[in-house]
Amino acid sequence: MGSQRPRKAAKAAVDAASDAGPERIQKLLARAGAGSRREIEGWMEAGRLTVNGHAVSPGQKATVADRFELDGKRLDVSGAGEVVRRVLIYNKPEGEVTTRKDPEGRPTVFDRLPRLKDHRWISIGRLDINTTGLVLFTTDGELANRLMHPSSQIDREYAVRIFGEVDDAMVERLMQGVLLDDGMAKFTDISPAGGSGINRWFHVTLLEGRNREVRRLWESQGVRVSRLKRVRYGPVFLPSRLTLGKWEELDQKAVDSLSRTVGLETLAIPQKTPSEKAAQDRQRRKSPARSQKRGGSRWQVSDSKPSKPSAKAAGSKHKPVKK
Repeated sequence: MGSQRPRKAAKAAVDAASDAGPERIQKLLARAGAGSRREIEGWMEAGRLTVNGHAVSPGQKATVADRFELDGKRLDVSGAGEVVRRVLIYNKPEGEVTTRKDPEGRPTVFDRLPRLKDHRWISIGRLDINTTGLVLFTTDGELANRLMHPSSQIDREYAVRIFGEVDDAMVERLMQGVLLDDGMAKFTDISPAGGSGINRWFHVTLLEGRNREVRRLWESQGVRVSRLKRVRYGPVFLPSRLTLGKWEELDQKAVDSLSRTVGLETLAIPQKTPSEKAAQDRQRRKSPARSQKRGGSRWQVSDSKPSKPSAKAAGSKHKPVKK
């Protein structure tokens, strides 16, 4: 009897979502974890996505009761029937790609994450293979979409080590805007963070997530990025205790704060199954950083979107990053 309850609950959620009426296909599939809205629109434009056997275009609507196929393969959209909002933070090491499957067989950020039975993890933004640091994952496609969409103005902060001479004029150009191959780009803040000579660390923030944008901005000035690590995404900071290749799940207070940042109503996090709890407990025991001090906020999540400090003010709040 107990094993049948999750199936009955999932079916009831799908029925309820179907009764609620059709909605835009890219929104429905994103909530189901099939991909980002931008990816799904690309599938539509390329004719790869069909609903009930017919090609579709952005703006069309459907329900979870319809049949979705990508390149002829059935997509599971049952996860869209019930919104479940869980969020993980992950400290990505070098050498991993931020895709679910890699045609070259390289390790992906999804390989280490806990497995889910009725939902799937959605990455919030990407990091290139040589960049380390904070990656957020969620089971809620709407949360992921809002956190990535440019209109939300969610800033990302990186610690970057520069090889080359950096002067005030260069910093000014990078904050005023530089024309890259895909348009204008700029940092909203640049703060010195340690080092000397031609090897110096900076903390930089920007409001976009274009491919290799941080590296391309610096390279446009004739210097080279030798290390790059994301340390913050919106109100969520990468905690120092989280070692490379490890993940942690945000608690209710932290998820609620993140939801409010992008104007979403809060949702209760569902209780974990015994197997999920056991997996998280094993992960915590393996992490050597658990013996560090326990004071303060566990995930350093602020209650509102960070303001845009001046370079001078930001420089005073960042601690130097050692090489």
